[in-house]
Amino acid sequence: MSHLAIYPADGGAALPILSSNDPAAIAALLAERGIGFERWETPAALAATAEPAEILAAYADAIARVQASGTYPTVDAIRMTPDHPERDAFRQKFLSEHTHSEDEVRFFVEGSGLFCLHIGEEVLQVLCGAGDFLRVPAGTRHWFDMGSAPLFTAIRFFDNPAGWVAQFTGDPIADRFPLLD
Repeated sequence: MSHLAIYPADGGAALPILSSNDPAAIAALLAERGIGFERWETPAALAATAEPAEILAAYADAIARVQASGTYPTVDAIRMTPDHPERDAFRQKFLSEHTHSEDEVRFFVEGSGLFCLHIGEEVLQVLCGAGDFLRVPAGTRHWFDMGSAPLFTAIRFFDNPAGWVAQFTGDPIADRFPLLD
């Protein structure tokens, strides 16, 4: 289930100043801040052992729809499970605030993950689940939490053939906000 919680960036509020599970409200609130959010169908039932190529084939129509603009020519699929041998290292890397020189675009087809966006004086926590399409513009400060027992599959779109390239800010802001678990 999609969820948005907005906190003051100073981390002084234990509770969010705004919280919503309504996809239309989430889309509108994020759009006001330059973030794209949509809800898409996830009709493909993936086998627990599905490899990236199988995931991409199952969602070929959605991928073609995104790539039709020509903005994101590179695509891959990532699947994280509680037994993934590198889950702890990946979690720690993604938990540090960073930016990208390109948009970060994700379509969640299974499970969930928590995007935390540091925009001005706010931190927006977007819990993305199956069917959520999120576009975070280049240069947006953010971090991602997959939880200690990650379980998600996402299709990632890039305009850079190198894929995921981050510039870490060194700001410990992520330490002041709730984690996924």
